[in-house]
Amino acid sequence: MSRRLDRRTLAVTAVLLAGASVSAGVPIVAGAGPVALAWVLAGAVLLVGGGVLGDYVRWRHTEFRCTPERLEVEFRFVVHTRKSLPRERIRTVDLTANPLHRAFGVATLTIGTGQREKITLSPLARADAEALRADLLHRVTTATAADGPLATLDPRWIRYAPVSFVAPALGLAAFGALFKVADWFGAGGDLLRRLLGLFGELPLVVSIPLLLVLALGLGVVGAAGLFVEMWWNYRLDREPGGTLRVRRGLFTTRSTTLEERRVRGVELVEPLGARLAGAARVDVVATGMKDPDDDKTEAKTLLPAAPRAVAREVAAKVLGERVEDVGLVPHPRAARGRRLRWALLAAGVPVLVLLGLGVWLTDVLLVLGAALAVVALPVAGVLALDAYRSLGHGRAGAHLVTRSGTLRRATVALTRDGVIGWTVKQSVFQRHRGLATFTATTAAGAGAYSIRDAAADEGLEFAAAAVPGLLAPFTEVSTLVETSAA
Repeated sequence: MSRRLDRRTLAVTAVLLAGASVSAGVPIVAGAGPVALAWVLAGAVLLVGGGVLGDYVRWRHTEFRCTPERLEVEFRFVVHTRKSLPRERIRTVDLTANPLHRAFGVATLTIGTGQREKITLSPLARADAEALRADLLHRVTTATAADGPLATLDPRWIRYAPVSFVAPALGLAAFGALFKVADWFGAGGDLLRRLLGLFGELPLVVSIPLLLVLALGLGVVGAAGLFVEMWWNYRLDREPGGTLRVRRGLFTTRSTTLEERRVRGVELVEPLGARLAGAARVDVVATGMKDPDDDKTEAKTLLPAAPRAVAREVAAKVLGERVEDVGLVPHPRAARGRRLRWALLAAGVPVLVLLGLGVWLTDVLLVLGAALAVVALPVAGVLALDAYRSLGHGRAGAHLVTRSGTLRRATVALTRDGVIGWTVKQSVFQRHRGLATFTATTAAGAGAYSIRDAAADEGLEFAAAAVPGLLAPFTEVSTLVETSAA
C-alpha cells in the first residue's frame, strides 16, 4: 500500500524560509535603511510563499511503499521519477531530526546501500520513521543474550574535545565571522583597533600572539560546545535482530543503524592531542559504509573520544574478542630511518627556501628561516620517532591487527575472512633495505589497510598465515626460485 510523507512538512518549510528571510534581510535593512524594508518584506513573502507551494507539490505527488522485497519512492507531476532499492541491499538506516523537526514531531529517514544509491524520506512522523527503520533492518527476530547497551555518554568525556585539531580551526573561524559581521556595518578596522586595544600599549609582536591565544580560547569553548551538540545523549546498543544502533545529539538528534553481519572490524583512532590525553575513538569497518558523496567521519563512529580503556572495551564488545593485548611485531630499524629522512626533508625544505630568499632579498627572512629551523627540525624528528614506535602488526584470533601513524595513530582490527586480497609494494629504497608495504584489500571501510615498512620476508609469512591460501601460489613460486638458485 502506498503512503505519503507527513503533511507537517509544509509548516516546517514555512518556518525555515521565514527564518532565512529574517537573517538575510536584517543586514540589508541595516545597511540600506528603512527605504529597503518594503522590498525586503515583499521578497520574504515571495520566498516563503513560493517555497511552501513547491513543498506542497512535492508532498502531494510523492508516494512510497515498502514491500517484502523492495522500498520504492515515486514522484508524479509534470515528470515521473521512481527510485527503488532491493531490501537485501540496504546497509544503513539513518534517522535525523533537527530542532525544527523535533518541534513538529517529525524526522528525516535516510536509507542507503553504501554506494551512490540512497533514498531520503523527509519528513515522516517520528513514530512512523522509527517503525520503518526497525522493519528495514531487523530481519531476524530472535534476541541474543548480548542484546543491550554497549556504551553510554559520560559527561567527563567533554574534556577531550578541546585537545582536537577542531579547536584552533573554530577559533579562527569565529574571528573571521566577527570581522565579516563588522564589515557589514563598515566597522572592520575599528574592531581590529579595539581588539588590539585590549592589551593596552603592548607592542604588536606581543599583542598579536595574545590575540591568537584569545582565538584559541574561543576555539576551545566552541569545540566543547560542538561535542555537546553532536554527542549528547549518546548511546550505543546491540539490538535484537543483529544490528548496532548509535543514537546521539542535543538539538539535532541522529540515529544510525547498521547490520552486524556487515561489520568487518573496528578502527581505534588516536589523534595526537587525544592520545596525549589518554583518549581514543572507535570507528566501525563495515561493508556498505563507504559513500562517495558522504565521507563524514561521525557516520562511521561507534564511540566518540573517550578514555582509551573504554574504547578498547567497546571494540572488544563489537568484535566479540579482545585484540588490544596482542603482541604487535615491531618493524625493522630501517623503517625508523625512512621516517626520519622524510620528516627532516619536509621540515628542511621550507627552512632552505626562507634562507635562500633571505640571502637574495632581506635579512628578515634569514631570521625567520633560522627560527623555523630551531622549532621545526626537532619537532619533525620527535614525530618521526613516534611514528616509528607506532608501527606494528599481529594476529588475534579471527582478526589481523595493524597500527601506524603519529598525528593520527590508527589501530585497525580486521576480520581475516574479510580480506579478499593482498598488495605488496617495494620501492627501490625499500628493496635496498629489505622492507615492503603489505596492503590488505577488503570490501569494507576504506577498502585497503596497510602494514607499512615491514620486513619483507616476515611480512610475506605474516600475510600468508593471516589468510591461508590467498598467497599460496606466490609463496610456492618464491620457494621454487630459491631452490633453483641453490
